[in-house]
Amino acid sequence: MSERRPSVFIVDDHGLFRSGVRSELGDQVEVVGEADDVQPAITGIARCEPDVVLLDVHLPGGGGHDVVSEITKSHPQVRFLALSASDAPEDVIAVIRSGARGYVTKTISGAELVDAIFRVAAGDAVFSPRLAGFVLDAFASAQPGQLVQPSFDPELDQLTPRERDVLRLIARGYTYKEIGRELFISAKTVESHVSSVLRKLQLSTRHQLTRWAAERRLN
Repeated sequence: MSERRPSVFIVDDHGLFRSGVRSELGDQVEVVGEADDVQPAITGIARCEPDVVLLDVHLPGGGGHDVVSEITKSHPQVRFLALSASDAPEDVIAVIRSGARGYVTKTISGAELVDAIFRVAAGDAVFSPRLAGFVLDAFASAQPGQLVQPSFDPELDQLTPRERDVLRLIARGYTYKEIGRELFISAKTVESHVSSVLRKLQLSTRHQLTRWAAERRLN
């Protein structure tokens, strides 16, 4: 490990959790600031320019990936380590695509967290073992010769893989019955997925959904 203590900024909307993290880190790192939401985090990180940001992926004002994408535009040297209770693949992929260097869950021990911070500060990518598979799968699922873009679509990234499958077939003009046959699920399940997608994307009709998918060339 480097002899210099990395500077750390903590972003989490639970004050008690932030206090616990500070206590666990002790004097092994230098905690230079903390924030409880997206905008205060962006402002504080830009001011402090820490080596590593410990970042929760779910914040009241938006996703953690909003913080990462905004800061990396102006302060690309700042490295992000997601520290979240969520181990959902879509959360992992969204924050990594936005530029985070690692993702660990809140079950991590204090010693492991300190080690992860030092490794991310040194330029390594760090994942909880189970989560590494999600990232590998995301790259493996790309078509041969297709680049996995570092940019991300926060709206698309909030959809589950199954919801994206349904959305692609909607964009091709399939009926619910045809989608069900294609994906080996019932038409009622397809309808349920479509309702969920409409809710997440804040759309109201299938026509709007088809247009949204076509704009992103999902078909």
